[in-house]
Amino acid sequence: MSEGKLEQPKSTQTTCRVLEDYQAAYPEPIVVRAGEGLVVGKEDPEYPGWIWCTDKKGKGGWVPDDCIERTGGSAKARYDYAATELSASAGEELIMTKEKDGWAWCFNRSGQSGWLPVANLERENTN
Repeated sequence: MSEGKLEQPKSTQTTCRVLEDYQAAYPEPIVVRAGEGLVVGKEDPEYPGWIWCTDKKGKGGWVPDDCIERTGGSAKARYDYAATELSASAGEELIMTKEKDGWAWCFNRSGQSGWLPVANLERENTN
């Protein structure tokens, strides 16, 4: 790990099934690049570890706390991040590649990807 940089969420591949329909709440998610300035807001009370941030264009979204580097009164992104959510239907099979504070980054069979709440997913048995 380089000084001043944190690792992104651990990446693995796990097959899972969607337990109930999930509709993405933010169709135009915040996307930040490493080093980009952020205005930091409040932590999500339902999902601790996620902070509401606004970029220089005024677009807001939930950003993982470890992505935010705070220095004095300012903040910037530590790594590239997109708050893209993935809409999914109950019973749909997905590939989960990383998990972060109650959310999982998943891919569907069409190649679309995004975050879903872990509580909406059931990991497939690997035995």
